[in-house]
Amino acid sequence: MTDSGGAVSLEIELTFDVDDATALPDWTGLPGVARVDGPEHRDLDARYLDLDDVTLGRAGYAVRRRSGGPDEGWHIKGPRGVDGGRVETHWPLDDTDGIVVPDAVATAVAAIAPGPLTALARIRNARAAYALTDADGGLIAEFVDDHVQATDERRGITSNWREWEFELGPAAPTDAAARAALLAAATAAVLRAGGRVAASDSKLARTLGV
Repeated sequence: MTDSGGAVSLEIELTFDVDDATALPDWTGLPGVARVDGPEHRDLDARYLDLDDVTLGRAGYAVRRRSGGPDEGWHIKGPRGVDGGRVETHWPLDDTDGIVVPDAVATAVAAIAPGPLTALARIRNARAAYALTDADGGLIAEFVDDHVQATDERRGITSNWREWEFELGPAAPTDAAARAALLAAATAAVLRAGGRVAASDSKLARTLGV
């Protein structure tokens, strides 16, 4: 992927499958967490684009246009690294309501997916977000409870499910051992609540069955 001037960040998160009736995890005792705020409700609507043969998806990339939430815009997510993190590049939404791919986005993935990108999936998500902060108010992690409606636009198939995500924030530990301990504690809290480590790599992969 080439550098096309978007804002770059590293996303490190855990994803879990969960039944509709499962109660939220108890974050009491999670390392460094002094307070849990929320929920903040967000209605997200994302269109995922790729070549018809899902070239980007098979290479570990995802291109989407998402409205709603604090990070709405165009995003490119890269393949997962050895630590499970994904580099994400973000551009703001343009002034149109359509899904015409901005030149910067198309250029960034042109070496991987030469050709016009089309919308292969639409994922709508009713999200409840919780901020897990330290004693100074720094964001250690964001936990989200997602109710997803996803459509594979190639096959015209719509599916619904619930999942949880736990994403590290800017106040998360930078030390590898401390970070691993935090993620392990978060996983243990979710498993105690009745959640399961996600069977699919991403919402898009689950939607398209790849």
